[in-house]
Amino acid sequence: MLVTGIAAGMMHLSACQQTATNSNPLLQESNLPYGAPDFSKIKVADYLPAFEAAIQEMRDDIQKIVSNSEAPTFDNTILAYEESGRTLDRVSRIFFALTNADKTAELGEVEKKVTPLLTDLSNEVSFNKALFQRIKSVYDNELDGLQGEQRKLTEEIYKDFVRKGALLPDDKMARMKEINLRINDLQQQWGDQLPAATNAAVVWVDSEEELAGLSQADIAQCKQDAQDLGGKKPFAIVIVNTTQQPLLASLDNRELRRRVFEASMHRADGSAEGHNTFPIVAEIAKLRAEQAQLMGYKNFAAYSLEPTMAQNSDNVYNFLKNLIAAYQPKEMAEERAIEEYARKTEGPDFKLQPYDRFYYSAKMKKEQLNISDDEVKPYFNVDSVQKNGVFYAANRVYGLTFKQRTDIPTYHPDMKVFEVFDRNGQPIALFYSDFFRRPTKRGGAWMDEFATQSRQRQQLPIVFNVCNFAKAPEGQPSLLTWDEVTTMFHEFGHALHGMLSSCQYNRLAGTNVARDFVEMPSQFNESFASIPEIFDHYALHAETGQPMPADLKERMLKSISYQPCYALGENLAATCLDMAWHMLPIDSVPTAEQAANFERDALGQIGLLNTQVPPRYSTSYFNHIWSSGYAAGYYSYLWTEVLAVNIASVFAQRGALDPAVGQDFREKVLSKGNTLPLMQLFSDFTGMEQPDASALLKAKGL
Repeated sequence: MLVTGIAAGMMHLSACQQTATNSNPLLQESNLPYGAPDFSKIKVADYLPAFEAAIQEMRDDIQKIVSNSEAPTFDNTILAYEESGRTLDRVSRIFFALTNADKTAELGEVEKKVTPLLTDLSNEVSFNKALFQRIKSVYDNELDGLQGEQRKLTEEIYKDFVRKGALLPDDKMARMKEINLRINDLQQQWGDQLPAATNAAVVWVDSEEELAGLSQADIAQCKQDAQDLGGKKPFAIVIVNTTQQPLLASLDNRELRRRVFEASMHRADGSAEGHNTFPIVAEIAKLRAEQAQLMGYKNFAAYSLEPTMAQNSDNVYNFLKNLIAAYQPKEMAEERAIEEYARKTEGPDFKLQPYDRFYYSAKMKKEQLNISDDEVKPYFNVDSVQKNGVFYAANRVYGLTFKQRTDIPTYHPDMKVFEVFDRNGQPIALFYSDFFRRPTKRGGAWMDEFATQSRQRQQLPIVFNVCNFAKAPEGQPSLLTWDEVTTMFHEFGHALHGMLSSCQYNRLAGTNVARDFVEMPSQFNESFASIPEIFDHYALHAETGQPMPADLKERMLKSISYQPCYALGENLAATCLDMAWHMLPIDSVPTAEQAANFERDALGQIGLLNTQVPPRYSTSYFNHIWSSGYAAGYYSYLWTEVLAVNIASVFAQRGALDPAVGQDFREKVLSKGNTLPLMQLFSDFTGMEQPDASALLKAKGL
């Protein structure tokens, strides 16, 4: 993160503070391989002084640029700006990795102090008129003479300043600074409130009998979770980040299913005292609408979409409406079929509820395909999926090998480190994995970096994946559902995008691309999970080590596309919610009290108000759009799924595991970062001028 800092009037560090910073491990270049963070030396008390010193260093770097008496050039302005704040970049990446994945109360207190400092610095740099004039001078006078990554870097930096408001008049610039500060404060509040609400939404259970239908492994997990959360009752069902909860597919007790579903849906909407994020939502939405207005756009979506592949909201809605039109009749038929199936045992008056859908769908699947999650989970041991699946696929396709390093410290004992080697034996990256959930970790799964690849900085990538899988009790294997298997492949697709980057400049490298392209490598990487040769290599019984029997494998792979409407529908609903919030002009943004009704109305207007298929994330816990950079961008998951399906078709035609095809994809797409137009990268590999959206519906059986 290049974007954070302290108030302009902060004094230079005192001599005493300066002495302290000399021994601060965050302010020293790491002696570990790749410059990896040395978590054995870093203490919570090191972060605030490290930020203060790094912010001052950033200020000094900027001052050197603006005080340069020579005429602005690429080297003394654009490149100098690109290379400014490197210590701050390092400190920020380490700190925010922890606040997402292992946020203790102590770290939370530091974050409250750090966030306004960083926002101040971001404003200070973004609205530094002397700095921008030098950047603009290079853009106006030298751009035509620049080539390749130099030209692209100049364009990106100039446009970034303009989009932040560098061309605004003074009064609007001052207001933009205030908005930036307030949004950062609100997002910090969100980062505290949502995990707390999710943890508090735990459903306590009195007896094992109430958990009928769950496997012994799941029951043991509920018992362990109860102990970890203080033992209020013998068993506990924790709430994960999505609306639907995995255990609902197995719980026989309908009342308990209802409690779990409602705990999930209402975790942060004020139903539970002290857990209401709607005030944050309403204020962020209004401030974003004001930002867009200041910048001359009719709403935040118009502002946000301009630099993406989609370009504008009309293109997004045309894309979504085509999917909705194909989805709706299929979903209605799917819903009727599930309800009719349930009535065979529950009676003719039975009315299917959203907390019933997964349960009866699973029973239908068991009856029609003779398959259940409990039957296949023993073959999805987390370690085998990673080493024999994810890593094996990367070896077959890209020639990569992985060697575990136990000599590199991590921020948590569950985290593992692997050194990554190219097919010629050359080391190219460090990869960390942190798979198991804990109360200090936010929900979901993600990829990030401790360091981005950059030839300019002679830096190899240091990449990590974080997930929220249940960790089995000591001595038992941790088993995954099929959805969790694909999640691991998905996040590793992001990791490959970072690890296989080959760019000159940090800002252009790896995953630093538009939202509606960045999800493509990850969605595409999911396709390897079901390729039989890859599947056979990792789907090994956790106790016997035997591969999944051929008959079970056939039934398992057939079941992947069973009743596909729900997954598409919940994503469409979440996407349309995101767009609805960010299409609003400033005077139409609902209040906190109106937010729940606004959600219902927005879904109703586009034809997606269906209690059977609630949004994957409801407004009050939609972390992607309120805190994680996907505002007016959640559509990108569906958009990039189209790109991924098109690319997977090319792989299938040319040889899905052919190293030559993998090398071609690596050279033309994964290595390029944001150095070329993104549609060009897609076309260079596929030979297609435009993505074929119909392929997505076909792939989903719709």
